[in-house]
Amino acid sequence: MPRRSGHKPINRRRAILSLGGVVLGAGIGQFATRALAESGKGANQTYPVAPEMPAGVQPTSVMLTAKARLRQLKPAPLPPNDIYDYADGDGPIVMRLKQGDWLEAKLVNEIQEHTTIHWHGIRLPVAMDGVPYLTQPPVLPGESFTYRFQPPDTGTFFFHPHCNTVEQLGHGLAGVLVVEGDETRPHDHDLVCAYRDWRIDEAGKFMPMMTTEGAAKAGTFGQHRTINDQEHPVFKVPAGGDIRIRFLNLDMARVLDLGVTGTEAWVIATDGNALPPIKLKSWRLGPAMRADLTLRAPATAGTRIQLVNYYAAQPIVMAELEAVGPVLQRPDFVPAPLKPSAIPEPQLEGAETFPLRLGASSVPADLPPDLVLPDGSVLRYADALCLTPNTFWAFNGQPWPSQSHEVLPPPLVTFQRGRTYVIELINQTPHIHPVHLHGHTFKVLSSSKGDIVPHFADTTIVAPKERVKIALVADNPGDWMIHCHIIEHQDTGMMGIFRVA
Repeated sequence: MPRRSGHKPINRRRAILSLGGVVLGAGIGQFATRALAESGKGANQTYPVAPEMPAGVQPTSVMLTAKARLRQLKPAPLPPNDIYDYADGDGPIVMRLKQGDWLEAKLVNEIQEHTTIHWHGIRLPVAMDGVPYLTQPPVLPGESFTYRFQPPDTGTFFFHPHCNTVEQLGHGLAGVLVVEGDETRPHDHDLVCAYRDWRIDEAGKFMPMMTTEGAAKAGTFGQHRTINDQEHPVFKVPAGGDIRIRFLNLDMARVLDLGVTGTEAWVIATDGNALPPIKLKSWRLGPAMRADLTLRAPATAGTRIQLVNYYAAQPIVMAELEAVGPVLQRPDFVPAPLKPSAIPEPQLEGAETFPLRLGASSVPADLPPDLVLPDGSVLRYADALCLTPNTFWAFNGQPWPSQSHEVLPPPLVTFQRGRTYVIELINQTPHIHPVHLHGHTFKVLSSSKGDIVPHFADTTIVAPKERVKIALVADNPGDWMIHCHIIEHQDTGMMGIFRVA
């Protein structure tokens, strides 16, 4: 697989374990010692402890094997592409649970570098959050790790790696997790639409996933636009039926304005969280953001409606839905609201405000000297998978990594468990930043650029020179990541830790 210029794969077990032992020297010592890697490697590392699954519970079990697979992304006669994925098939894996179910997902690593799974948007225990060196040991090539948790909320979520993300996610390594149980009226069809670009040239070959120009600006964009890894797919839906569309922006840089032509549609959830139905004109989605739509399919078989991206010089049709079969007889369409999840409501009176400035890095991230391994070989920290040679971005003037990796960077802020906090996101740059918090669902309160509908989310866009206020109840203890989800921004400095103590 193509790699970033200057990156060398670290696949010697001793090298990575030595690095892991250095990185984890401080910052999370309050947690008990435990390693869930089936290999037992890293058993002396200090990581958070996962809660036990209750006795007698029968979880939904799945094997997720991360490996290279051939997939025909561009039409023949161009050759298929060697992508990364968790399962065979024509698109990203979609897993479905019922609310209250436990998930037991065994990650088996068959790629040539270490990896983990971050479960984006899920309020799960910190030990299951999937951040290597912070919440768990990296899963080395040939090894495995089992994630066990009970998602507390219904909705549309996804999962992906959290180290060397620009390469692993860029080559396809992502999946979708749907937690069912929020509908007040069932739909006739439930359609997952996972959008992403691919960095593929005219010959069908992968191009570099990261560029210096892209990382320092708005990101590096792909040229091959797909839904469920298909270019301009046509999905069959029941004529006259009620359709739910779960739209996920899994791209690393692309911002979308999602619209529908050919019928009326309503937004009923954002980032998996229920909204009072809002009639859709267009809905802006940065990387990692999701929107659930509800609509009535055309009553005439063969009629199509379009999913359109308006965030472009000219509208781009991303996919179509074609009505098929005998017409379903339904009453006049009225969008039905979803049942909300039990997310703690922020109590704003007396809440402390933490300003978080999104800016360019004024200083490069410090890197420690080269590490000499016991066998005499040299591991250069700049070659490590979780670091990049360039630093362009920072939170509050503090880029990641901000110091020698003998210790993890200190938290940007510590929140007291159970209290409400307001975070004011202040974008001091000329570029959009979709900011994501791990382990918590927050409420978007206000924007300096106009009125918004307050709503729950796990990722929110902050436009250039905009101030956005969000609020959360710090109810999930641990050390959590906060970062920009334009992956090149994340990987070049715009990432930090917030602690709930």
